[in-house]
Amino acid sequence: MEYDAIVLGAGGAGLLAAATAGQAGARVLVLDHADKAGKKILISGGGRCNFTNTGTEAACYLSQNPHFAKSALSRYTQWDFLGLVQAHGIAWHEKTLGQLFCDGSARQIVAMLLEECARGGVEVRLSTAIGEIGHADGKYHVAGAVAPQLVIATGGPSIPKMGASGVAYDIARRFGLAIETPRPALVPLTLGPADQAFREIPGVSLPVTARAGAASFREAALFTHRGLSGPAILQVSSYWTPGSAVELSVLENAAAVLREARRRTPRAHLRAVLAEHLPNRLAEVLAARAGLAQEMANTPDAEIDRVAEGLERLVLHPTGTEGYAKAEVTAGGISTAGLSSRTMEATAVPGLYAIGEAVDVTGWLGGYNFQWAWSSGVAAGQAIAARRG
Repeated sequence: MEYDAIVLGAGGAGLLAAATAGQAGARVLVLDHADKAGKKILISGGGRCNFTNTGTEAACYLSQNPHFAKSALSRYTQWDFLGLVQAHGIAWHEKTLGQLFCDGSARQIVAMLLEECARGGVEVRLSTAIGEIGHADGKYHVAGAVAPQLVIATGGPSIPKMGASGVAYDIARRFGLAIETPRPALVPLTLGPADQAFREIPGVSLPVTARAGAASFREAALFTHRGLSGPAILQVSSYWTPGSAVELSVLENAAAVLREARRRTPRAHLRAVLAEHLPNRLAEVLAARAGLAQEMANTPDAEIDRVAEGLERLVLHPTGTEGYAKAEVTAGGISTAGLSSRTMEATAVPGLYAIGEAVDVTGWLGGYNFQWAWSSGVAAGQAIAARRG
């Protein structure tokens, strides 16, 4: 069976790439080993799919080349995808920080993508093993199909229970493309014995400013029996490097808060003061960590400043992450150095494209990674159609 293009992976990026090319006249085949299309879409956003973010821009992405995502993101924006959602009559709502969700179900997004594929005459073949990929006479041979163009859209190894794997990297290496070391991203962090007290208050959550390296996010953090989670932690996990610390600001303007408590309730102890502003169990741990035994009235300014510093810059030392099993996405991947930022085509391998999570472009939490899937997919789809012409 001959096609203009074969797309490996029936996720968001692959389906939109296929639909874009198909509707422009290309004959496209989508292959996936899974029994359902868009399996990661179906579980995303608590089943409602956080399908994009109104604040999407290239600065919200990590990559060895921070400029790589600009072209695709600017040519197919969050507003373009929202327009597609609205054209299909899918009701949506905006949550915090520009996150857009379906009112109903993530199944609506998958159904929309499959309908777009059907409009383009795209053949979607599920429960199909890719097997060996042949390449001869300018054509790619996959699972009995032949095409002059091949799209790697198989994602990364995050959430392996959904069938995710690193097959994209194997295919890329087969054709000489470099790989930036993959790692779990948007993932909970684990804490060791030095921070054991924080593992003994699982379920405690509060708004914090979390920092890792130069990155800083103001969102909720959650203490778990293994360490740290919650949106703020998932965000900084993409920037965290093994052996480095994470800082949390759990009480803003802490020095002023403590001085006011000393004036207002001079006989109170630190734990009681902190419990007015923080969850009780966390207040207890922080008070013990501060080692301040005396009443506030007997606490000099220097001690207040020391304690305040620990509240505004609570330093924790993660021992690792919870791995791909709990990671929402994979950072690293197929190096952008070997790809065209405009078409997603490999510069040294004509007709070979890489899109979506398989590529070394990783977005923030909150719909950014789906937008990269849509934008990179459309870029490749348009290039496939143009090459065909």
